[in-house]
Amino acid sequence: MLSDGSTSRVMVLPVRVFTNICILTTSLCTCLSAWELLEIYSGFPLLITLFSIEKYRMKLLSSRILALLLFTLICLSRGQDDDVGDDEEAEEKLEEPNEPEEQQEKSFKPEYKPPKPSGDVHFAESFDSADLEPRWIVSEAKKDDTDEAIAKYDGKWKIEEAQSNSLQGDMGLVLKSRAKHHAISARLDSTYRFSGKPLVVQYEVKFQNGMECGGAYVKLLTAETATDLETFGDKMPYTIMFGPDKCGMDHKLHFIFRHKHPLKGTFEEKHAKKPSGKIETYFTDKKSHLYTLVVFPDNTFEIFVDQEMVNSGSLLEDVSPAVNPPAEIVDPDDKKPSNWDEREKIPDPDAEKPEDWDESEPEMIIDTDATMPEGWLEEESELMDDPDAERPSDWDDEMDGEWEPPKINNPKCESAPGCGEWTPPKIKNPKYKGKWKAPKIDNPEYKGKWKARTIPNPDFFEDKTPYKMTDISAIGLELWTMTEDIYFDNFIITDDKAVADQWAEDSWAIKRVAEQSSSGSGKSLVDAIVDATNDRPWLWAVFAVVVVLPMILIIVYCCVNRDSSAKIEDLKKKTDEPSPDDEPTEEEKTEENIEENDKKPTEEIIEDADKSAAGDAATTARKRKTKSALEQPEKGEEKEAEQPEKGKEKEAGNEANDEGDAENEAEQESTSSNSPRKSPRKKTVRKE
Repeated sequence: MLSDGSTSRVMVLPVRVFTNICILTTSLCTCLSAWELLEIYSGFPLLITLFSIEKYRMKLLSSRILALLLFTLICLSRGQDDDVGDDEEAEEKLEEPNEPEEQQEKSFKPEYKPPKPSGDVHFAESFDSADLEPRWIVSEAKKDDTDEAIAKYDGKWKIEEAQSNSLQGDMGLVLKSRAKHHAISARLDSTYRFSGKPLVVQYEVKFQNGMECGGAYVKLLTAETATDLETFGDKMPYTIMFGPDKCGMDHKLHFIFRHKHPLKGTFEEKHAKKPSGKIETYFTDKKSHLYTLVVFPDNTFEIFVDQEMVNSGSLLEDVSPAVNPPAEIVDPDDKKPSNWDEREKIPDPDAEKPEDWDESEPEMIIDTDATMPEGWLEEESELMDDPDAERPSDWDDEMDGEWEPPKINNPKCESAPGCGEWTPPKIKNPKYKGKWKAPKIDNPEYKGKWKARTIPNPDFFEDKTPYKMTDISAIGLELWTMTEDIYFDNFIITDDKAVADQWAEDSWAIKRVAEQSSSGSGKSLVDAIVDATNDRPWLWAVFAVVVVLPMILIIVYCCVNRDSSAKIEDLKKKTDEPSPDDEPTEEEKTEENIEENDKKPTEEIIEDADKSAAGDAATTARKRKTKSALEQPEKGEEKEAEQPEKGKEKEAGNEANDEGDAENEAEQESTSSNSPRKSPRKKTVRKE
């Protein structure tokens, strides 16, 4: 049983899942691009940021283009959603009254309800009874000019359910035989006359075993000649033939009507142009397809498959041969005159061959300056007898002739420039002129290309209303096929397209939903995409872009951009401006202190030096007390601890001496005003 509209979405669910995955991928790529751009903007100076923005703007642009393509794909795929909406409406008609739970478990398929015409019809058949007769008549005719073994229409027909029936109790007319001629027909409830209303012909076909070679078209039989349907065959006149046909790789959807010559009263078949859409899958998918033909009083026609238009045109312009013959034709009795000269150019009769023109000179001559290459083996031949070949044991000289070993390439010639007799090459003969021909001039007798004159067409007529065809009183199937079990159902002939559409909603649409629910559960994503592109081949390009672009962007972001942080740090180091997280090194601290001392006067430098020395001594004393209070080293360790303390005292003394030297130098610098002031950093510190 169908419930909650879930089965109507089976076919489009894989495509929707695929589209959602692509949307998520695009969103991820866009977020990554924005985040990376923000990171660069916050970490670079203005100039480098502007340069980097131009670089990464391309990534953002590619993501936006991909998003636009996906949006276009979603909009174009709404047509499928409209079909799903129609399926949901048809699905509501499958609802049944509440049944016991045991019956619901047994009813795997929806129950079939016979459709009823919603208006006036000339013929309607849904095959609700298993009996062919009395309505359907099997032909007993024979084909002319055919072998007796296959001339008879002995193909079998039967009304039964389809092999994979999606509606419980739904039956149809089934062609049961293979490689046989079949013919069956039924009379219309009322004769259809082309009196100003459209002609609508509609029926279902299901190739249960596919189609190798054969047809499934219907014939609307002419009322004047369709008197005895038991003799129905290929010779019985028809007004319209419509339906699918296939043999090999040639797929057709026929629309042929027989037009009556208004002057002679003869009939001629007019074939409509080929449909624009692809129809190959209708012969192979083993599903029910609805074929509809509409002929309008304004001399136009429309052809639908599954309620989608696949062909349309004019009865006056889009059929072959044309309905109306040309007003003028070529005169069949007109012949070209014997003195008619069609040569535009002729040889100059006054031209003469020059005296120095020598026609005996050959085109190619031997090169007298050529010499035999060094190492040429004249005594050796290019081919030699195979020394390893042995005479076959069954060789008979009388029957097979004298045995000779096969030839092989001479190994000595492989390293040499050549073997055998040497002949000098040939070159073009500079004296060669070829055979002399007189130059061509304009033909003074030229009259142009001859064409037969045109005369008024004696059979000309102008039929402005080819819509007005011969009346129709019966419908028939006259087929030959190499594939059996072709299923026909739900024939209707009416003059109102709305009546046919409602008939389809009550029959084919319900069956379509049931078929999708029964076969769509195991359908893969690839199959769904292939089905979606059957009628829209350009979707392959969209799918390719949608799949390839996200993969490229993911690879770029996940693989290439792993080194982006390192590249950003390298770019940062090319600038002199420190970042907030950088800490100055020891050398930078020393240089800063020196620069500050250079800016200070000499007296402040001396005071700072005194404070520094005093501070160092006090610090050393505090460290000594702290260590003595907190640590209790062993005897061996105490001696080792005293040595660095003594070293520190010596260093303090040396520092005091250095400070005294620094004071003396400062005094000398202050007394000599003419000498430039020296920086303390140039003073060499004494070392022990």
